[in-house]
Amino acid sequence: MPYREGMPRDTLTREQIIQTAVELLDAEGLEGLNMRSLGRRLGSAATAVYWHVKSKDNLVVLAGDRVWDEIKLPDPGAVGWRAAATSMATDLYGMLTRHPWLMQAMPSYLFHGPGKARHDDHSLAVYEAAGFVGAEADQAAATVFTFVLGNALGESATASLTRRLSRDGGDPEELIRDTMAQAAEVAMGFPRLRARVQAMETIDYGGAPDDSFEFGLRAIFDGLEARLALR
Repeated sequence: MPYREGMPRDTLTREQIIQTAVELLDAEGLEGLNMRSLGRRLGSAATAVYWHVKSKDNLVVLAGDRVWDEIKLPDPGAVGWRAAATSMATDLYGMLTRHPWLMQAMPSYLFHGPGKARHDDHSLAVYEAAGFVGAEADQAAATVFTFVLGNALGESATASLTRRLSRDGGDPEELIRDTMAQAAEVAMGFPRLRARVQAMETIDYGGAPDDSFEFGLRAIFDGLEARLALR
């Protein structure tokens, strides 16, 4: 594709483009990312962006790999495997909730790259340090990983819903509040849900307690430690 207008393409760098794409995705979601909008943020032309990253799909994959670098990789030999695993799981949850578009993109894009590979390799090292070997190390890592993904899914869905309701011209907070009120009204017909609504004095009966993520992680690691102790 020939380049004809705007900022000379050699003044842009691939790093600038990927970082700006992450910022645009954070602000606008997957549906808000296009080369024209990205070019405006960079003060350049869309054609210059294409010259560096080839396609929107390729850019999403590059941006998706970049955010894995935000997860710290503690040394299990220095802090212990459980502390290292807890830190990585907590950082992963934080990364996914800061960048909810990544969860939305996972079903449609084949993400790969050095950022995620570095994370996955270190994750296996942590569970090997615990005493798991071979397939068991993979299973332990996958168990924690899928737990974190499941917890981050709600945040991602809320971000996507809020953007869609805003684009449709409604008040997202009011619409969500009204829907939760209707859901709570339905819940009053079921004894355990009714007790929960009444005990919490809130219409958000579907919301989990504040420490549910930490509770789940502790339960998983307790189970993994018990499995190791049996051997």
